[in-house]
Amino acid sequence: MYAIVEIAGQQFKVAKDQKVFVNRLATEEGKKVDFDNVLLIGDGDNVTVGAPAIDGALVGAKVLRHLKGDKVIVFKKKRRKGYRVKNGHRQALSEIVIESIASSGAKKKSSAKKEETKKAAPKKSTKAAAPKAETKKTEPKKAAPKKSTKADDLKKIEGVGPKAMEAMVNAGIDTFAKVAKAKPEKLTEILTEASSRLAHLVTDTWPQQAQLAADGKWDELEKLQDELDGGRK
Repeated sequence: MYAIVEIAGQQFKVAKDQKVFVNRLATEEGKKVDFDNVLLIGDGDNVTVGAPAIDGALVGAKVLRHLKGDKVIVFKKKRRKGYRVKNGHRQALSEIVIESIASSGAKKKSSAKKEETKKAAPKKSTKAAAPKAETKKTEPKKAAPKKSTKADDLKKIEGVGPKAMEAMVNAGIDTFAKVAKAKPEKLTEILTEASSRLAHLVTDTWPQQAQLAADGKWDELEKLQDELDGGRK
């Protein structure tokens, strides 16, 4: 049996006991992880195709280790402009092993959460409340002054782009101080839930950079960023 499944924004053809290198996952080493976006399952002559995903299908895997890929040189040049830029990049990867492929019986996380919220929601009473004999006049309450919701420019953290900043602001992490208090695993989880294209970002140094920015230590921040490569040590 084999399956075609989407993992961290990429599609892979996998089989049981197969080892696969994927974009960095937020799951710790040694722990199990499930992928429910299964596009196709083949078992001998029987092939099941999703529309786009197969309802109830699930691929179970285990994270073996986190690592970095080979360095790739990115060189840019503009003729007759004296413009040359050379950068190196090492992709953050995770090695996983496929442990199981289930074609049915699994529920997606989002649908399971919806069912739980439906069960937990209390029913509204349909009985009309009896009219009160006397009604006291109440003065209208003054509206509380609105707090300024202007977010910090999180793009000053190396490795944070416009999409990553938007995802963190939507999650309530909109200042340098909040990023400094957040754990890298939590930041990675927020980015992965926002978009699979952000799952490869490595957030290990973001709290440290944010703390320097929150304290106004811009010189120390610039010195630290000179030692980083796309936000990575």
